[in-house]
Amino acid sequence: MSHIAVERNRRRQMNEHLKVLRSLTPSFYIKRGDQASIIGGAIEFIKELQQVLHSLEAKKKRKSLSPSPTPSPRPLLQLTPSPTSSSPDTVKELGACCNSPVADVEAKLSGSNVLLRTLSKRIPGQMVKIITVLERQAFEILHLNICSMEDTVLYSFVIKIGLDCQLSVEELAFEVQKSFCEEIGYPRSLGDACTMDG
Repeated sequence: MSHIAVERNRRRQMNEHLKVLRSLTPSFYIKRGDQASIIGGAIEFIKELQQVLHSLEAKKKRKSLSPSPTPSPRPLLQLTPSPTSSSPDTVKELGACCNSPVADVEAKLSGSNVLLRTLSKRIPGQMVKIITVLERQAFEILHLNICSMEDTVLYSFVIKIGLDCQLSVEELAFEVQKSFCEEIGYPRSLGDACTMDG
């Protein structure tokens, strides 16, 4: 009898742990509700989080080793507001979209930060590629939100414009779009898909 009670308790604990694991893992990592799918999806999610962690640790290490950058006399983000309006509010609302069959990318200026959103099918490792693009272009990630529904994922970044940043919002959207398209083999010249808002 005690063996049956121990086994029942073990199964109950296992089911509780699986429920917690499933609730902590974004749904697009878990294809089905069985134990193997939940554990496999959680492993894939943890691996991607480890890649992000390694990327952020490397960035932190580079920052601590490099001397503090001196302010650049050039503008932090090169923007060209429409000639009909010179209001600072126009610049704050400036944005760009760069869409392809693979992903929709939108970048909008919000005060001294940029709001970046990407909508695509789930591509393993894509979040790390976007972070790499942002770091390479001297942006600092302040916030990242991930929303998913079935196999579609929306990444929403709030990024701080670095002192060395020389990109327009249109160029930023284009660079992020390239990170989606290079893997799949779409041509690098996506200029026609990028449009300015504002």
